[in-house]
Amino acid sequence: MKKKVLSTILTFTMVVSALAGCGSAASTPAATTDTQTATTDAAQSAEAPAATEAAAPAAELTGIDAIIAEAEGMSMEELAKKAIEESNGKTFYGVGNSSRGKSALPVFIEYLQSIDPSYSMEFEWQQPKNNKIFEQLTSDSLKSEGTFAMTLIQDGNQIQSKMVDTDILKTFVPKEWAEANGTTADAYTGFLPLQTLNKVFMYNNTGSATYTNCWDFVYEDSHPLFMGVDSEIVGKNFLMMLTEDKYATWLKEAYDKLDDTKKAYFEPVVQSMQADANDLGLGANGAYALAWIKLWVNNYNEQTDDGPICNTLVDASATDQAGLLVYSKLRSVEESATVSVNNINVAAYQDGYTGIGGYGYCHYLFLTKNSPLPWTACAFIAFMTCTEPGFEAWGKDMGGYSSNPNVAKEIEDTFHHSQGGGDEFPAKNDRGYDWWTTDGELVLEDPVYCSEVSFSVGSWIDVLDHYAPGE
Repeated sequence: MKKKVLSTILTFTMVVSALAGCGSAASTPAATTDTQTATTDAAQSAEAPAATEAAAPAAELTGIDAIIAEAEGMSMEELAKKAIEESNGKTFYGVGNSSRGKSALPVFIEYLQSIDPSYSMEFEWQQPKNNKIFEQLTSDSLKSEGTFAMTLIQDGNQIQSKMVDTDILKTFVPKEWAEANGTTADAYTGFLPLQTLNKVFMYNNTGSATYTNCWDFVYEDSHPLFMGVDSEIVGKNFLMMLTEDKYATWLKEAYDKLDDTKKAYFEPVVQSMQADANDLGLGANGAYALAWIKLWVNNYNEQTDDGPICNTLVDASATDQAGLLVYSKLRSVEESATVSVNNINVAAYQDGYTGIGGYGYCHYLFLTKNSPLPWTACAFIAFMTCTEPGFEAWGKDMGGYSSNPNVAKEIEDTFHHSQGGGDEFPAKNDRGYDWWTTDGELVLEDPVYCSEVSFSVGSWIDVLDHYAPGE
């Protein structure tokens, strides 16, 4: 039966693949999404030579595309003046996966008032539940003038297929953000990331269990706590990314360092995955990725949210339990006689740990194609990505890294996340984006890759059996 399902998946995938493009991930917060083609060529100079049919010069653009093209050549202050002119006395509607957009908007308004004290703007920020943001944006896109000016959104796979390929969302690259990342708006290809967040492997240390290799989390009788691929779609993106050659190689290298007993346990699973890896068109180490994914899905203990996972793991009663959860959840732990951050270890921080330490995914910023306040949306996006006050709503927590290296440094200088726990709570001493994406072996979401394999690897994941406690 499984082979019949896989055969159907692959037949459909061959058709889709013929229409898809290729991409690869890069290694900085900005370049995490550098495989996208969402930005336009609209930031070309007016003095540029005549454009080809494939790339119209900025002067020929209309509507929101023309505004974005002009905005991408403007400074933060110039954008602010445009926003003041456009939205004074009006109401700004935003929608996002993060409630902190609501916290950033008053700070943005204060910035505009520092330029023009008479400026005023009301705002509403919506945060749809159960992944309804895509339906909401799609519905709004059908209007001649939309309700929402911009969005802050996650899940690169669905953004690519449902929002960008359909031209519902538009990427604006602020001039100062591009300069901070050593590029220009017209040269940059990709979604604009506000930040990269990380989910990391942690385990309760009050017992005798040790997790010295990422394969330990899928070893016999291990049932890590995890939101799950049906609870939060970025978790499925993480699993799909493991099949990309870079990350499959990391898994193979970690496997090679296992002792003979553990290799003997995993080897039959790896061998059984080889045919599927070939059928799915994966690279040389694809079977190791599929084996890890299969064992993970078969064994993780699904939870509804990362908060309860954190509350469980830091309790002394959770002896030897493990989980994969948002790193920043440690900030909210209230110390007591039985509850402490010191009851857990961040796996990747431990001497001798081998393999992937977790995964990273982005919050991306877009204008809607029918934005009612496009200049204000551009200014707000620039404010969040190019200034420390604009990013502070997110930057106050460890484990969330600005895509602007200048802002990232200012945030660290302000909040000192690298010493967030000091000597008392070393698990809270964030080692930062550069460490996590190198030594920490953080798996980074690539929207293009996820979109390309969603019908093949993604459908393969969908038919895997899930662990059911008590059965």
